[in-house]
Amino acid sequence: MRRKVKEKQTVLSEAGKDSLSKIDYSDTFSTTNHVNTIEEITYLIFNTKPYWMKFLYAMRNKIAPIFGLKRNIPKNYFEAYEVGGYIKSFKFFSITDKEVIIGADDAHLNFRLVVGDQKSDIFNINLTTLVEYKNHKGKIYMDIIKPFHKLVIKRMLQSAFAITKV
Repeated sequence: MRRKVKEKQTVLSEAGKDSLSKIDYSDTFSTTNHVNTIEEITYLIFNTKPYWMKFLYAMRNKIAPIFGLKRNIPKNYFEAYEVGGYIKSFKFFSITDKEVIIGADDAHLNFRLVVGDQKSDIFNINLTTLVEYKNHKGKIYMDIIKPFHKLVIKRMLQSAFAITKV
């Protein structure tokens, strides 16, 4: 069965709205999963990367210094499913039973990724990207990566698609 992902209108919870001081860019993609918990879905999304995505991240890390992006691991880094913990390079900012907010703050932009379960029959799992530009480099960077971002987000979300337990 082909995995289903679609783009949809961004609708934010209060926690999502409050996660950044302003939102300059947002998008939301959705899939269906009534099998896993929000914690399991978060790990499915962020721990599954095909080779081509690893290549894109390597390229991103080569251009990162031009835009003032961080490439090093923070001093307070620890991998744990708790506020303040990390999943890969993303920090957990908020965790509830139906929504997880992770992200990072950089010199040029701040971003949050919101994994949410809308409890609907289909396309119940949303992955929303929120970006706050801190300067012109943030907007330029986002304009450059936007096509790749959408491709990567759709592929990451496919990892969470599930109709029944295997």
